[in-house]
Amino acid sequence: MNILTEKFNTPYHSAPFNTIKNEDYLPAFKELIQQSEAEIDAIVNNPEAPTFENVIEALAYSGEQLDVVSNIFFNLNSAETSDELQQLAQEVSPILTEYSSKISQNEALFNKIKKVYDEKDTYHLNEEQQMLLNETYKGFVRSGALLNEEDKEKLKKISMDLSLKSLQFGQNVLASTNAYFKHITHKEDLAGIPEAIIDQYAEEAKERNLEGWVVTLQYPSYIPFMTYAENRELRKELALANGKKSFDGGEFDNQNLIKELLQLKQQKAELLGYKDYADFVLEERMAKSPVKVFDFLQELLTKAKPYANKEIEELKSLAKADGIEEMQSYDHAFYAEKLRKQKFDLNDEELKPYFPLTQVQDAVFGLAGKLFGLTFEERNDIPKYHEEVKVYEVKETLASSQESSYKALLYVDYFPRKGKRAGAWMTSYKNQYKQNGENSRPHISIVCNFSKPTKDTPSLLTFQEVTTLFHEFGHALHGMMANTQYPTLSGTSVKWDFVELPSQFLENFCYEPEFLKTFAKHYKTGEVLPDEKIEKIEQSKNFMEGYQTLRQLGFGLLDMNYHTKVEELEHESVKEFEDKYTKATALYPTHSETAMSPSFSHIFQGGYSAGYYSYKWAEVLDADAFQYFKENGIFNPEIAAKYKVLLSSGGTKDPMELYKSFRGSEPKVESLLKRAFG
Repeated sequence: MNILTEKFNTPYHSAPFNTIKNEDYLPAFKELIQQSEAEIDAIVNNPEAPTFENVIEALAYSGEQLDVVSNIFFNLNSAETSDELQQLAQEVSPILTEYSSKISQNEALFNKIKKVYDEKDTYHLNEEQQMLLNETYKGFVRSGALLNEEDKEKLKKISMDLSLKSLQFGQNVLASTNAYFKHITHKEDLAGIPEAIIDQYAEEAKERNLEGWVVTLQYPSYIPFMTYAENRELRKELALANGKKSFDGGEFDNQNLIKELLQLKQQKAELLGYKDYADFVLEERMAKSPVKVFDFLQELLTKAKPYANKEIEELKSLAKADGIEEMQSYDHAFYAEKLRKQKFDLNDEELKPYFPLTQVQDAVFGLAGKLFGLTFEERNDIPKYHEEVKVYEVKETLASSQESSYKALLYVDYFPRKGKRAGAWMTSYKNQYKQNGENSRPHISIVCNFSKPTKDTPSLLTFQEVTTLFHEFGHALHGMMANTQYPTLSGTSVKWDFVELPSQFLENFCYEPEFLKTFAKHYKTGEVLPDEKIEKIEQSKNFMEGYQTLRQLGFGLLDMNYHTKVEELEHESVKEFEDKYTKATALYPTHSETAMSPSFSHIFQGGYSAGYYSYKWAEVLDADAFQYFKENGIFNPEIAAKYKVLLSSGGTKDPMELYKSFRGSEPKVESLLKRAFG
């Protein structure tokens, strides 16, 4: 019997990582697809008249084990991949895409869905049921249910090609990142870099059986080098290597793939009756249209650009004092750190001893306890996919009864490895839903790339990494607090430009002195971070905010232009297109050998196509939401209770209505501008 095809015989039916073998996946997928198709056949062949229960609800609960196994497989392909797993992904993706297309283009099934949808006024559906019905019907229409047979086949092929090519894009970026390392043999080349980071580089060299030090393009290695290294030529070399990821014409080049992916998305949009892919995507977002997104980004650009220019002028004067006539992008982090130290007498290396990873994790767990009554207990009997992963059982204590109940499982995976993609993300292995009187709870995971502990020091976080952990934990709370009827509306299954609200909201707590003092303590002495440093963290909160805003707006504008002007790429290179549409936000000269698009995984591998703007959109929401807490006390139990309702509601309500229920009004862009620029 295949271990993946039945309910797992583990605590809380958690993923049996210790017994899964790579050869289990393909047969399991095939068997589970058959099972799921049998469930669909049962819906289609049911002789009774179509109803909400026997069609819409039955469909929502179908394919549960297939979803679980898909989550396990693709999450591992991101967090602990191998050549074998990547090869398997190339085989599995088309099978799943074909299965998905088969369901979404099943005419008999859609006819039943349409009948229920057309007769919805005769049903007495609650708000969540209405949402499920509307989303199911729209989902099928947007997947081609109204197309003729020939066009359905075209759409199926496009979907399969998109699935494979986006997978290939991500694999190329990972391979390109891992292919480069800089071996340093003279310690003077590391001048300016803190000893703790140098130790990290020495450990990396040791792992590769090399003398000296090794710097890689993994962020915990690359960012400190760019921030502290006095050797400008080496900074340039590293920056060029980073900017050439999948853009060097070699084996892992993504330029043609970008054009192919964008063409396929355009074809898909046109086939479904949309002008372009952005139109198709934004119909299902809070923003609704490309025009609204462009207006939103342009408004922020107009407000932020003067601040950004002023910040860059300050950096240029510092660089000039060092004899640099024309500052380059690879000088930015170095001089920004110098200026930050000058202005606030604050640098990451001074702060890191106050932020050992375990303390920061305890703090974020404690915050979840204070706001929502959650507790976290490590479990050593639950299988995990790598020895560095930890698993926590999450319980909720209700204030009314003081009784605690099981809420979720939380997996945390904090350190970089060869088989793990860069960045930080939250994901889930199992969704929450209610069925047959049981509330099936979610299994959530946070994956990061923080500096590993060395033999002498624990893992110490930069302040930015502290906010990263809070960010991902905000997403995790959205998943863990889920309390909906249907898995497809649960947790983070919300409109894409609403999904970043819980994550960005939680970051705000990192800047609050009364909270910071509870956990920012020196790992050796236990000394609390001094008041003057806390004050400087507060003051430095908006440091380089203009630059950061323009950087994000550049990504957002590039994304929107890629998905509205694809025809221009027929006679332009990816580099030309990128330079043209980031010109308004560019603060440094571009380099002919570098481009960020070929490693822009968010939009070419992840789900942010025509959606990168949502980070800024959600910043308006989170600034406005936190302002509400600030006005009434950051731990205010009544407001926390209202926010808990927002988190637990998932996608059961229109996000703007959900937000207004919490806040009492629509979010105001002024809240963001006030926070960012005073």
